[in-house]
Amino acid sequence: MVEWTDAERAAIAAIWGKIKVEEVGPHSLARLLIVYPWTQRYFGSFGNLSNAAAILGNAKVAHHGAVVLGELDKAVKNLDHINETFSKLSVLHSEKLHVDPDNFRLLGDIITIVLAAQLGSFFTVEYQAAWHKFLDVVISALRRQYH
Repeated sequence: MVEWTDAERAAIAAIWGKIKVEEVGPHSLARLLIVYPWTQRYFGSFGNLSNAAAILGNAKVAHHGAVVLGELDKAVKNLDHINETFSKLSVLHSEKLHVDPDNFRLLGDIITIVLAAQLGSFFTVEYQAAWHKFLDVVISALRRQYH
């Protein structure tokens, strides 16, 4: 179990309160699919992912990006129970979808990049450190079934 300082809890809440979910989720997933094209293999039912314009304009990519951020919302609200919060998703991604667990880290890094661009100077070094710790815990929970 991870221990959160009051400052980390406050930083995560402050960051989450400023996130434009409808922008960050879709943009992050689209960026993942563009920058790391091998990740597209998990989204075969999403239709045309042949180029950046197609990915950026794909409604299914946008929707799933919002779903991903919705799951992060659950983690923000359950900081002390992230493993339990993500246990079913870990099983799904491991046993049914067979997602390479390294892709969780790639998406986490991209979400951080998109946040930094969106939040600018608000995303201080201290806030970024807390955010990275948060994502590390989420990613660890998603990878849990793989161990």
